Amino acid sequence: MRNRRNFLKAAATISATALLPAGTAFAGERESWFRISLAQWSLHRAFRNGVANPKNFARLARQLFGVQGIEYVNQFYFDSYSDALIRDLKGQADGEGIRSLLIMVDGEGDLGADTAAERRATVTRHHRWAQMAKALGCHSIRVNAHSTGTFDEQMRKAADGLHQLAEYCDGLNLNVLVENHGGLSSNGQWLAGVMEMADHPRVGTLPDFGNFVIDRESGEEYDRYRGVREMMPWAKAVSAKTHDFDTDGEVVETDYHRMLKIVREAGYRGWVGVEYEGEHLSEIEGIQRTLQLLRRIQHVS
Repeated sequence: MRNRRNFLKAAATISATALLPAGTAFAGERESWFRISLAQWSLHRAFRNGVANPKNFARLARQLFGVQGIEYVNQFYFDSYSDALIRDLKGQADGEGIRSLLIMVDGEGDLGADTAAERRATVTRHHRWAQMAKALGCHSIRVNAHSTGTFDEQMRKAADGLHQLAEYCDGLNLNVLVENHGGLSSNGQWLAGVMEMADHPRVGTLPDFGNFVIDRESGEEYDRYRGVREMMPWAKAVSAKTHDFDTDGEVVETDYHRMLKIVREAGYRGWVGVEYEGEHLSEIEGIQRTLQLLRRIQHVS
C-alpha cells in the first residue's frame, strides 16, 4: 500500500505539460524526424510490485507522460493472456488515442536453439504473441537471437529460427525484430551477419542504446556506438535506454546527441522508445528525464 501511495504521489507531481488531451502532440514532435514512444519495461517495478496494473499501460503512458506510442512486454501478460485481455488492451489504447507499436517477447525459448526441432518449437511458442500484436495493431514483435556454439554456428541457427518466424509473421503483416540483448546478439558485427543470413524482409533489428554487454562474468562489452551503427541498416524500431543523468540532464552512460546522430544519418525516421532502467531515480522521474532529453534533441535537430 505504501508503494502504491508513493507511486501515485510521484505521478501527481508530474509537470502539467505531460497531461494532454488524447491526440495532442508535443510541440515539434510531429515535425521531428523521430517520434517518442514508451517501453513498458520502464515501469516494470511498479507493475511487479502491484502499484500499477499492466492492463492500464496505455492509460498510464498517455495520461502521465503524453506519449503517442507504446511498446508492450509479454512478461506482464503470461498469466492473463486471453481474447478478453487483448480486447481490453486495444480498447484502452484506442480510447487514449495511442498507438500500439510492438510486443517485446521473452521467455519462449531460443530461436537459435541447437536442433531444428527445438527451433520449430520455439517459433510455435511465439505465435500467440504475434497474434496478439496483430490484434493490437502493432507493426512488430521483438524477439531474442540467443544460441550456443561457435560464432558461425550461432549465426546459422539464429538466422534459421528468425527466418521461420518471419515466414509466419509475414502472413500477419508483422516484422520480427532482434534486439541486442546479451551474448553474441550484443555484437553488432554478428547481428548484422544474422540479418544477412536470415534474408527475409520481415526480419529486422531493434537497436538498444545500452545493451552491449556480451559477457556479464568477464565484463566484455561491445562498443555501443559501433554496434548501433552496424544494426541501423535493418532497424525498424529504436530503444532509448537510460540509467543515470548528470546535472545538465544528459545521460551519463551514453552520449545521446552522438547516438541519435548515428540513427538519423542512417536514414531512420521512426519511433524512438523510452526505456528507463535506472536505480537512483523513481521510474516516473527517470522516464520524465529521458523524455525531456529526447525532446530537447528533437528541437535542435
